[in-house]
Amino acid sequence: MERSVKARPAVLRALGAHDPPEEVYIDGEVFHRYDIYKHDSWAATAMYSGPRFGVVCKFNRKQPIGLISTSWLGRFLAHREGFAYTRLADVSGIIRGCGPVRVAGMHWPNAVAHEFMPGHPLGASEQVNDAFFPELLRTLQAVHARGFAYVDLHKRENILVGEDGKPYLIDFQICYFASQRSLFWPISRQVLRLLQKSDLYHLSKHVKRLRPDQLESLGLADINKRPWWIRAHRLVAVPFREGRRRLLTLLGVRGKSGRSATETFAEHAFRCEQDKNAA
Repeated sequence: MERSVKARPAVLRALGAHDPPEEVYIDGEVFHRYDIYKHDSWAATAMYSGPRFGVVCKFNRKQPIGLISTSWLGRFLAHREGFAYTRLADVSGIIRGCGPVRVAGMHWPNAVAHEFMPGHPLGASEQVNDAFFPELLRTLQAVHARGFAYVDLHKRENILVGEDGKPYLIDFQICYFASQRSLFWPISRQVLRLLQKSDLYHLSKHVKRLRPDQLESLGLADINKRPWWIRAHRLVAVPFREGRRRLLTLLGVRGKSGRSATETFAEHAFRCEQDKNAA
């Protein structure tokens, strides 16, 4: 760690001063908390062990910001991710979603869960087999065919390398879905196409980094140039991200670089990367 840092204040944690519950009930079974993967401003994610299998449960934000309620946001994000798991349940490379999450007999509408898949987040220098990216591309194409854009594929940690060596997409928190039945379909269709092209661009970046020999055969060579809409998005997103990093550094939550890995409780993906580098 770069320097001494302190834990996030409650307002910068999805569940405030509380950690994810130690026990949850899903589909009639009880699950006990085994590990906390992350707890940031948007959500707290934890792994739970059950009698037959494990689950990963995400508790979206419910901590208010002063007098401003954010519970509605947590419910919206949980509903969207749960909807994605339901619609994509039979797609290869998508982990199976679970039913409603209950805590002490009460339904938590801000929570969503999926079955635990043994594996690790895709590493910066991961050596993947020949079938890995072709399979990931097929999964992404199937997701697109169902009317979804994944949106968050620029993050390597959202691509899980299973113990079977296969790729799995996790975290549909900010995915986009366009329904043909919507009155806004002509507009949402254009947004969907734009975001789906962005998905392919971000996939091409991972392929270029880890398996450049497959870029051409996967048909991703022509899309590897950064599209104009991503360049436009970066004009806003980069200053926002840098401002957030500076704020967290000033608050003493992160080290001098402002990187997530410098927090006292780093995200699970960064811990995996650190453990791999230390081995």
